[in-house]
Amino acid sequence: MYVYLYDNFLRQKKYESTLKAIETRLTDFGVAGKIVRLQSFTNSEILIQDEIRRGAKTIVIVGDDDTVAKVLSRSAATDILFGFIPVGGNNTVAEVLGIPIGESACTVLSQRRKVKLDIGWVNNRYFISQLHVPASDIKIEYDEKFTVSSLNGKMELVVCNLQPFVWKRKGKGDIVVHPQDGKLEAFLRPAKKKKWFGDKYEDPSIFPFEEMSVSSYKPFEMEVDGKSSKETRITIRLAKSKIKMIVGKDRKF
Repeated sequence: MYVYLYDNFLRQKKYESTLKAIETRLTDFGVAGKIVRLQSFTNSEILIQDEIRRGAKTIVIVGDDDTVAKVLSRSAATDILFGFIPVGGNNTVAEVLGIPIGESACTVLSQRRKVKLDIGWVNNRYFISQLHVPASDIKIEYDEKFTVSSLNGKMELVVCNLQPFVWKRKGKGDIVVHPQDGKLEAFLRPAKKKKWFGDKYEDPSIFPFEEMSVSSYKPFEMEVDGKSSKETRITIRLAKSKIKMIVGKDRKF
């Protein structure tokens, strides 16, 4: 049995025709199922466990990058197959997974091409898309072998999982950090020195790792799957669990 989790923003009138087309296509493919509309207070892990007890075999997330992060960060280790139908404009994860936007995603879903995906783990909770520490006075140690710090103490850090990170360079090609190679990917950009209009950065370093610690003598901001917090020390690693997910043939990994 398929269960479809609709994000709350899909209640907007502008998505009516898109959802109707999606539901028609799902019926055509014989994969229509129960629709559950998510609320801001919904605990996706409990909801999914309840649906599994009722016979659910596939949970399909319908929404955007934020929807994927919201659902999977709570329920990534749940032993069930996940699908994704991207709707809306904020859908970088869909491209990585090789899933087209809107009703065309139903074809991918019906083909049931399944893979196991890496999950990030930071301070005892999962993260799915991306972790970002804006330029801060931080020290980084990874894989218990290497320590990195900046001459003036400030560095920007991005750790990618399902969501890629693009660094745009003037006059040069963009650098794109792709996830899902059996390790997490880190994008590290030390600051050179203070300028009138902000910091000037060194060229970034990109490296895979299995475990990383980030520390500072004063709180720094951490943004994970759309949520921000203040930390003085975090530990990031690849989780032991993996997500079982339906992907397209044009996936980026």
